Amino acid sequence: MKKVYLDFAATTFVSSEVLNEMLPCFNAVYGNSSSIHSFGRDAAAIVDRARDRVAASINAKNSNEIYFTSSGSEANTMAIKGIAHSYASKGKHIITSKIEHQSVLEACESLKLEGFEITYLPVDSNGLVSIPELLHQIRKDTILISIMSVNNEVGTIQNVKTIAKIAHEKNILFHTDAVQALGAVRIDVQDMEIDALSISAHKIYGPKGCGALYLKNGIKMEPLICGGNQERGKRGGTLNTPGIAGFGKAAEIAVRDLVVNQQKLRVIRQYFIDKVNENIEYVHINGDPHQKINGTVSMSFEMVEGESLLMLLDLEGVAVSTSSACTSNVLQPSHVLKAMNIPDELAQGTIRFSFGKSTSKADIDYAVEKLTEAVKKLRAISPITKAGRR
Repeated sequence: MKKVYLDFAATTFVSSEVLNEMLPCFNAVYGNSSSIHSFGRDAAAIVDRARDRVAASINAKNSNEIYFTSSGSEANTMAIKGIAHSYASKGKHIITSKIEHQSVLEACESLKLEGFEITYLPVDSNGLVSIPELLHQIRKDTILISIMSVNNEVGTIQNVKTIAKIAHEKNILFHTDAVQALGAVRIDVQDMEIDALSISAHKIYGPKGCGALYLKNGIKMEPLICGGNQERGKRGGTLNTPGIAGFGKAAEIAVRDLVVNQQKLRVIRQYFIDKVNENIEYVHINGDPHQKINGTVSMSFEMVEGESLLMLLDLEGVAVSTSSACTSNVLQPSHVLKAMNIPDELAQGTIRFSFGKSTSKADIDYAVEKLTEAVKKLRAISPITKAGRR
């Protein structure tokens, strides 16, 4: 049976270049990077090089603005809680959106228990944050705005530069979850006026278990993890040298190959959409038709239940997702699709297809063949179809 992986938005494989960068860190350079002896200094040199590479990938002014974490989720939590606690004397109001990653939403909900007030901005039917509503919701006690760069379910690209500019005009800090953006769009934290930004290695052909937070110099942040002076006192814990080495190389490659990869993904995405439209009726594509990344397509299939469709595809060797990987085991309509006012019956029939640099047209041909068969099978037993929808 052929196997086709179309869930690159959930995670990617580790590229050979990245793996080669990591391997010496498991047995040849195994010192603790915080140790002052030569073994530690060798490991520290690897961490420093990776920090430089990650900083360069987002055009950070200084590499000391990069703080390594265990994941993008930790980086999000670290930024939101750390900034909120550090600036609570100025105010306790935070603005985010209804379609953020769960790590952002849950961090905000946790802060509500501490007396902070959270405003959740609506989005339009394409998943774009309402700029007029943002302006309306800003208050004198607003200290932080956190809006993701690219939505992880539908791929819509937010107007981050505009939002950051608005925040700074009101003397408010701006954070963005850019986990799905790195490698998909160009990121320039200086030009975009970003104060804090979260990224993760495993979305860009790097290892799992390694993320990073960019924090502009001069911005205060209370540590989330205590117990050590690692990461300049911002995050305690022994550094994951192999993961960090891999992250640095992956970030360097992501920028180096961005144009070539995106050109290929644009072709693959359109090929996939055309093939689906040729073979299946009653299909809706979610997200902004133009302002979106090339690697993700969210499709809603009428008269089909998404979980059943996913399982039938899996039986044929095709891997997809019904939502983000962090919420895919929750059997309820996606909070992103609900915020976009997509009806529950369509939201329940939604599949996220995401492509990578190894995805071929042959992969798409096979996936669409099996998708067509699965949709036909499910619609044949659907009560809606039997009721005469067609």
